[in-house]
Amino acid sequence: MILRTFGWSFAVTLLGLIAAFLYDSTEGLALVAILAVLEISLSFDNAVVNAKVLERMSPFWQKIFLTVGIAIAVFGMRLVFPVIIVAITAQLGPVEAVQLALNDHEAYQEKMEFAYPMIAAFGGMFLMMLFLDWIFEERSVHWLSWLEKPLVRIGKLDQLSVVIAGGSLAAAAFWWADDAHRENVLIAGILGMITYILVNGLGSLFEIDDDEEEGAEKKSGGPTALAQATGKAGFFLFLYLEVLDASFSFDGVIGAFAISTDPIIIAIGLGVGAMYIRSLTVFLVRKGTLHEYRYLEHGAHWAIGALAVFMLVSIGSHLSEWITGGVGAGLIIISFISSVRRNRQDDENDTEAALESSRI
Repeated sequence: MILRTFGWSFAVTLLGLIAAFLYDSTEGLALVAILAVLEISLSFDNAVVNAKVLERMSPFWQKIFLTVGIAIAVFGMRLVFPVIIVAITAQLGPVEAVQLALNDHEAYQEKMEFAYPMIAAFGGMFLMMLFLDWIFEERSVHWLSWLEKPLVRIGKLDQLSVVIAGGSLAAAAFWWADDAHRENVLIAGILGMITYILVNGLGSLFEIDDDEEEGAEKKSGGPTALAQATGKAGFFLFLYLEVLDASFSFDGVIGAFAISTDPIIIAIGLGVGAMYIRSLTVFLVRKGTLHEYRYLEHGAHWAIGALAVFMLVSIGSHLSEWITGGVGAGLIIISFISSVRRNRQDDENDTEAALESSRI
């Protein structure tokens, strides 16, 4: 199971380390290893949320996500996307942007850091909308009941997610963005909200109604066969996952410059980390981990909410990537421990109930 799920990740790791050594000797090897760990720590919550969406997709779209999707994640977001951002913000042509990335690492880093407030606003708003929609949604299982239940009641107010996200964006733009970035931060944040609403709405539009799921035979650790999205629904869920992955990768791509300014080293290191996140997503789906450990999804979404806030704060003040990644990983670890304890309590209660029945 481990080799079948993580085999490609192990292979890409080996190839990536060899390529890094050939490109920049032992220093490149070490930098790639550090960047891979950074990417995994920053995106662990991404894997949990991805798994929740992936289990709703048909086998065909799951394969598309794990093939075409990984190509987009590794080459598109970790290599091509930074160059595109530099080209747009510096008003350079594609060729000039590539030459800048390869020949002048410091100038390339400077252009990326100049664009970061807009990138953070877009990604932060997308993730905040995701978190708010989840936290205001009715559910049967609560992790932090003292907080989640009141939020569900408040969430019955129509369009509250949009109101809170829009207010947060306005506050971040006027409190933390400087004059040179304020207008662009507002535009980027609004585009992030629009992107979430559009992609999420289109995915929901083509999903099978819940009524059609009733009576369908349940699969172990996954959704019903009817619940699995195919066709247009599968495509929009795939698109949703790609935008979600992009929003998570923004922080890692920018943060990677604190470790290396070489775009090739950054692409290799973050690409290796992205492969492990994909493999972990598959592992969670195949093992039914989200069903076995009921609070993992809660921990992941709270981590997403924290990351969204961190991204907005970072518009004006840099936050260490180890802090943002550490908080996210910490929330997931705590939710996992809470799940284990709850499962143990349930087993003890079932045992006591069985003993009582036998006495009767």
